Amino acid sequence: MKSWLAALLPASLLLMSCGSAGSDAAGPAAEAAGKKDNVLILFFDDMRFDSFSYRGGPVPTPNIDALAAQSTRFDTAITTTGLCSPSRAALFTGRWGHRTGLDDNVELWHSRLAELDPKEGGIIRRAADNGYFVGYVGKWHLGANGPQKRGAEFVESFAADSNVAVRPYTPYGGLQRTKDYKAGKRQANGDKLDYYQTLPGTYESSYTYDKVKNAGVMFEKAANDDRPFFGVVSFSQPHPPYRIPEPYASMFDPQDLELPVNHLSNRVDKPLAQEYPFWPWHDVDHLTDNDWLEMRAHYYGAIAMIDQAVGDIIQSAKDEGIWDDLHVVFLGDQGSMLGEHRLYDKMAYAYDELMRIPLLVRDPDVEPRIVNRHVSLMDVPATLSDWMQLPPDGAEDGVSLEPLMVKGDSAISDAQDSALYAYEWYNGSWFGVRAIRTPEYKYVFNPADSRDELYDLNADPGELKNRINDKALADVRDDLRARLLVKLEAVEDPSAERLKLDIERNPGRR
Repeated sequence: MKSWLAALLPASLLLMSCGSAGSDAAGPAAEAAGKKDNVLILFFDDMRFDSFSYRGGPVPTPNIDALAAQSTRFDTAITTTGLCSPSRAALFTGRWGHRTGLDDNVELWHSRLAELDPKEGGIIRRAADNGYFVGYVGKWHLGANGPQKRGAEFVESFAADSNVAVRPYTPYGGLQRTKDYKAGKRQANGDKLDYYQTLPGTYESSYTYDKVKNAGVMFEKAANDDRPFFGVVSFSQPHPPYRIPEPYASMFDPQDLELPVNHLSNRVDKPLAQEYPFWPWHDVDHLTDNDWLEMRAHYYGAIAMIDQAVGDIIQSAKDEGIWDDLHVVFLGDQGSMLGEHRLYDKMAYAYDELMRIPLLVRDPDVEPRIVNRHVSLMDVPATLSDWMQLPPDGAEDGVSLEPLMVKGDSAISDAQDSALYAYEWYNGSWFGVRAIRTPEYKYVFNPADSRDELYDLNADPGELKNRINDKALADVRDDLRARLLVKLEAVEDPSAERLKLDIERNPGRR
């Protein structure tokens, strides 16, 4: 968000989900008159925040660690929605789903949506219209030919993104495989390919490496173009099922892995929807203890393979001479469940394993630091707008991260340290979830259920005990409900009216 615009906004909008407050000081990049920064997004699918070695995680990630050492680390970053299409739409438009209409997955079983409205040009169209060479590599998941419609000149993406879907994908094969698993059947090598599989071939023959190669071609074109460069490399990894080749499939011994305190924990006082499989593979009763360990080992292997890909991409950018002044955003669209609360993949809930994401922001003009304040994926497009000096194309629901990058945690107050999360639809089923997370607590408003959620994150980081009816936390609950309402009203979310009525009529709602 530009500093002049931030100065005009009411205080309530500066308290929105995005976390960081506006600042009267523009970032160093924006101060360079006439200079348009070269920008690269490294975007990953269902990547958890907690696996990297720079975070003390179990996977050695030297290349990602090196990028982190050159970046501002946002260690409490939150996605907008724990679902691929809505979070991606938020990243590329800078707007919540109630503004864009994209509040569910597209082209999947039961979903009513086929694409992000082409009128939502977003950051890609704005960059293309303002003198940028725009390239896009990899997963889009927002409808057919989306980057091309928005002005990207170099596009290498999934073939599925090139055709208008007449019918959605329906998981008949997954249903049969789940029945087979219950009957004791497996695939070759004992794999369960809806959960984990050792692929033939090597890293160099993988879809992941295809993105690396295409990124190199994109960098070569950018290096030979006089215009500033905006590029996206969007990976389908490490989205479940975790399918990887050797040596990554055997890199981690399942029997040596540590499991979190909430692994396969019983769901007590949780919303009823968590008890039902919305996809065949959400039925996990057939999974053995070893299956869960194998799945986690394959996930860690996928992170190790991604680290290799990141290193190769950075080296390619260096080889083309575009690295030194390249502004880089490294992030995931959302996390994923690996057995926590007996859950796999994702669904309409707000657990940290799903809603927290990794976020690294490299600005060569800003000293690296670690920021522990809450920020949102929604803040990334506002930051890109600052870097690339792009005029707005409508509402901007995020705020630039530059103040936090320059000043650190002191850029915002303790009272502003919170984030908004939403889950309107899940593949055709409505939930309307809205959540607010602070350093100490999380409140989840579940209007499609008679039970809300409240977690004490310091005492219970695994979110095992729902304390929504705990009288000792009644004041905390009421405060969080009021703060959530302020955030929803600030971004003109229609659900604000529903929450307001609920507060008025049911102040002690379960």
